[in-house]
Amino acid sequence: MIASPDRMPLPREFFDRPVLEVAPDLLGRILVRTTPEGPIAVRLTEVEAYDGPNDPGSHAYRGRTARNEVMFGPPGYVYVYFTYGMWHCMNLVCGPEGRASAVLLRAGEVIEGVDLARKRRLSARNNKELAKGPARLATALEVDRSLNGTDACTSGDTPLRMVTGMQIPSHQVRSGPRTGVAGEGGDGEIHPWRYWVADDPTVSPYRAHVPRRPRS
Repeated sequence: MIASPDRMPLPREFFDRPVLEVAPDLLGRILVRTTPEGPIAVRLTEVEAYDGPNDPGSHAYRGRTARNEVMFGPPGYVYVYFTYGMWHCMNLVCGPEGRASAVLLRAGEVIEGVDLARKRRLSARNNKELAKGPARLATALEVDRSLNGTDACTSGDTPLRMVTGMQIPSHQVRSGPRTGVAGEGGDGEIHPWRYWVADDPTVSPYRAHVPRRPRS
């Protein structure tokens, strides 16, 4: 069987570029999650770029750790982290090996395996909400830390694979401040590195970072 042109794996060279080039180019691309019950596919509609040592909002800003090891490459691998003690979020590693940059997958439209995604996202009121936000996207795809370090560029037997999809025209791409990022990294004028498809109903709402109150 010949694979459909829009379902060919993205080559590693696609990710071996500056993160600010890769991030908007991921919009419209398709992430395929293979499970024992069948595949789930998500068309990406919202992402955020994180530029390692040049970015105070990045997990790799202060250097390499056991947690962020995957971010240092090779490009095209999946970086999964656990946050707030309950949620997983997934990223795609970009740029040359040894320089930690990655794109957070914030939202998308489930285009295949909707019934499987709904089993994992029982609180979703409709299909548009299945992957509307980074934690929701990871939950719908059943992504956790066991998938950290997965190669998303291979065409072989893999639980996660990025495929070509249909690139979104530049006039339909919007950019702005990243969601919930604290400190200098949250300055939208310096880091307008959240990208989304204009008027797409699966894009998550913007939320600025709200500092926690100190305990009395």
